[in-house]
Amino acid sequence: MRLAPTTTEALLWAELRGSRLGVAFRRQVVIGEYIVDFCAPSIRLIVEVDGGYHAGRARADARRDRELGRLGYRVVRVAAELVVRDMAAVLSLIRTQGSRQRCREDQ
Repeated sequence: MRLAPTTTEALLWAELRGSRLGVAFRRQVVIGEYIVDFCAPSIRLIVEVDGGYHAGRARADARRDRELGRLGYRVVRVAAELVVRDMAAVLSLIRTQGSRQRCREDQ
């Protein structure tokens, strides 16, 4: 676990904390063998902010996402650049995926 978030994680956390999207998110959550950036446990939604570190990790990230999916979580990946450039689009994506996850849970 990191003590300090990246700049883009801090920007997104400012929008997610306090149930601002209608659901409670937690930061730096351990799920299985992974630490995820943000998680809304009640709807089993994970949000990952992908910066430069992830550029060469597409296969590893896909494997990680599959494993988290097997544990019942939906993973939403957002580019760090998008968090900086268009927070409204990021929040819209998270809301949409959260709604889909809620519908899946209700079935």
